[in-house]
Amino acid sequence: MTQIASGNFTFTDTSIEGLKIIDVKSYGDERGYFMETYKQSDFAVGGIDAVFVQDNQSSSRKGVLRGLHFQVKHPQAKLVRVISGEVFDVAVDLRKGSPTYGKWEGAILSKENRRQFFIPRGFAHGFLVLSDRAEFCYKCDDVYHPEDEAGLLWSDPDIDIVWPILDCGFILSEKDSLNPTLKEFLRLA
Repeated sequence: MTQIASGNFTFTDTSIEGLKIIDVKSYGDERGYFMETYKQSDFAVGGIDAVFVQDNQSSSRKGVLRGLHFQVKHPQAKLVRVISGEVFDVAVDLRKGSPTYGKWEGAILSKENRRQFFIPRGFAHGFLVLSDRAEFCYKCDDVYHPEDEAGLLWSDPDIDIVWPILDCGFILSEKDSLNPTLKEFLRLA
């Protein structure tokens, strides 16, 4: 996997083109720590040219699985990170014509590893909370359009995401538990 370092960031390509894991340098002492979480010029060197227009934050308890979400006509690139706790974060390639269409990539994001995940436009996204609680933050390059929201079933057998097994099971919203599989979504579209 290719890595590019720029400033306080190391950008690592994944097996899916455009999807990147970002490791961030932090500087700490007995008082605590400081770190940059985003710098446009360094991200451009790392191959990320998204212009972010909206920041979101959520809090969830262990076992909560959110996703897999995306917008159809107004796709969003996302830069995601965890500021408290730990999650297993997943992106599924939905870009028509992509050689990795329908494939997924996952990453553990936590307060401790301070890792970020860049998800380009054209992906479904979701995460599973592994810790007792997690605070999840993400930047988006387009605003939320509720009328354009769509989702895929987290357990779609054709996508075959290998979610971590939790002793508490998974907690989903009713909406997320009723999402279609990718094949069903394509038939309905």
